[in-house]
Amino acid sequence: MPMKVDIISEWTGEIGEVTIGATKKEGGSRCAAIVIGGGSGFPFLGGSAPGRKPLIAFEFCDDPKLWSPIVTEFEGDVVNDAGAWAARAEERHRPDLLRFYLTSTRRRGFQEFSQVGRSVEEVLERSTLPLIVEGSIDPAIDSETFLRCGEAGEGERLLLGTAEEGRYRSVAAAAMAYGHSVIAQSPIDVNLAKQLNILLRETGVPHDRIVIDPYTGALGYGFEYSYSAMERIRYAALKGDEDLAMPMISSAIDSLNIKEVREADPGQRGEMAVKWELYTAVSSAIAGASVVCVRHPDTIVPLRSAIDSLWGKTGGGD
Repeated sequence: MPMKVDIISEWTGEIGEVTIGATKKEGGSRCAAIVIGGGSGFPFLGGSAPGRKPLIAFEFCDDPKLWSPIVTEFEGDVVNDAGAWAARAEERHRPDLLRFYLTSTRRRGFQEFSQVGRSVEEVLERSTLPLIVEGSIDPAIDSETFLRCGEAGEGERLLLGTAEEGRYRSVAAAAMAYGHSVIAQSPIDVNLAKQLNILLRETGVPHDRIVIDPYTGALGYGFEYSYSAMERIRYAALKGDEDLAMPMISSAIDSLNIKEVREADPGQRGEMAVKWELYTAVSSAIAGASVVCVRHPDTIVPLRSAIDSLWGKTGGGD
């Protein structure tokens, strides 16, 4: 007979909520406005309000040359058309939301800023799911890139990324100007995560428009540090630290590039990639991530099944 464990907590804080996406009634065009976060306890433990069930985001991009060949070969020619890729992901893969990387901005000497806006608009036109947009990682073009992203998605309540300690003002400005939220990424460090949230709030980004990305290493490649940081962030928030009381997002982007995947037999490489991505994503959800992001389409079904199963067993509510 399984032993019953009573969860005793003395939490005084709650995880904040962030809304992504806007419906037609709200001035956007998304099929739903999803709310992430909330809760006054750890997920999957029972005994306290865990917040909302973790959601799944499918990641894709506008320049497939900078994407994992395991994914691009699986998806085929659709990867050459970001709008078509978004439409297929919504129709066939059925994630809860989409995460669009503007990898084209990472080419040397990029200056095609008008295309940035058109790409975001096309993805919004071809899909209806709430959208996360990842822009530049180059401070020299951040301002113009995020301006175009924010403007193209005005009214849609996008989640824009990524703000970092050394480069956060451009994405914060675009988010505030056009009504979006911001991903705040720090390198697996609780204190740095807190400091970046403080900086964003001092810049003017409201508490309910910040999502924490503590950075996630692949399983077996530093993930244990990520897991620990995520737990500590949530623990501090539940103990009353409002500067860390934001929902978290996790993307194990290195899972498709690790040695075990690269060196697997060609016929098993895709299966190995899915397993590595799946186990990392499930662990991130258990650690407290409100949104877990994946790149291989075949990861979505087993990941959803795992989350649903765990959530049901612990008495969590949607």
